[in-house]
Amino acid sequence: MWEMKLLGTDLYHLVAAFVIYSMLGWLVESIYMSFCNHKLTNRGFAKSPFCPIYGFGAVFGYLILSPLRKQYVLLYIVGALLATTFEFIVGKVMIRLFGELWWDYNDKPFNYKGIICLESTVAWGFYAVGIICFLHARIYGLIDMISPRIGIAVISVILIIVSIDYVIQLLKAFKVDLSKPKEAIVERYKSFRAR
Repeated sequence: MWEMKLLGTDLYHLVAAFVIYSMLGWLVESIYMSFCNHKLTNRGFAKSPFCPIYGFGAVFGYLILSPLRKQYVLLYIVGALLATTFEFIVGKVMIRLFGELWWDYNDKPFNYKGIICLESTVAWGFYAVGIICFLHARIYGLIDMISPRIGIAVISVILIIVSIDYVIQLLKAFKVDLSKPKEAIVERYKSFRAR
């Protein structure tokens, strides 16, 4: 299974990169927001140091944008637009699912409904160039330093821990009380589906 290819890259490298980018994204965003808030800030949804939006964005961004790696200006523009579109879609889905957005750009100039803003779009373009042209090869080099057998075990443990963490946080977000009768849980699910 781990050898299966997607756009020329095996699943093992893609999943390992997803995990690394998810953790790096959490780290960078938490440091940035801690600086802005003048206090330690966890920017993840759950307790674990993991932001899957960054993992998905970096991996899919790399798969889509890597053909542009030698065309820096085009890479910057397409990367900025692609990431902004991704952020907008994720934001709309979050509003639909949870009734709220976990970031707020309303205080930023040139924002659209607080979901996206020009400042982030500019940053996404630089991230695209940085990831495609400089970081991604180093991430794969890091992945290749570890034997696939050990890497798969580490990835599996991390994903199991993160999955449990996310399930717990989702249950809390949807105010699901597992001690209540099954009918009450089904009713909460139907209420959620009606959104």
